[in-house]
Amino acid sequence: MLRQHAIRAAQLADSLSEAVGRLTAWMVVAMVALTLYDVVMRYLFRDGSVALQELEWHLFALVILFGAAYTLKHDDHVRVDLLYSSPRFSARQRQVVDVVGNLLFLLPFTAMIIWTSIPFAYDAFIHREISPDPGGLTHRWIIKAAIPVGFTLLALQAVGGTVKDLVSMCTDD
Repeated sequence: MLRQHAIRAAQLADSLSEAVGRLTAWMVVAMVALTLYDVVMRYLFRDGSVALQELEWHLFALVILFGAAYTLKHDDHVRVDLLYSSPRFSARQRQVVDVVGNLLFLLPFTAMIIWTSIPFAYDAFIHREISPDPGGLTHRWIIKAAIPVGFTLLALQAVGGTVKDLVSMCTDD
């Protein structure tokens, strides 16, 4: 029963990562279109916008923050490739590397970032922080709030992947 609940929770983490990954792909399209528009306006018409440039940076940050969980789900993150890609490493040994890496490194790191970034975002919200540049974006707290959200998504995917690996390792015996 517990095993079924754990697998279901891992599947929910996978589904969430997939949905956010699709949203992130559309953010990339928007970022490319926005950058193209900004470059054309700046170099052909000598007209630029600080707000557009900041929006490009913010979209880039969102792509990185929200795309991390999707990348982890699809097993495309950088890891100890020297060991992991060795033909001598079995699938079970790779699972052990993933579980140990998630538990000892990834999850503590994500917890630290989440813990320290919440006050950072909250402070920006309370003070109604805006861009220091004339013509820049308002509501800077939104991009700062994306930091704990992105790392929470990454942590959820790491937990889901760890659960799947542990269940698989326990049933292979």
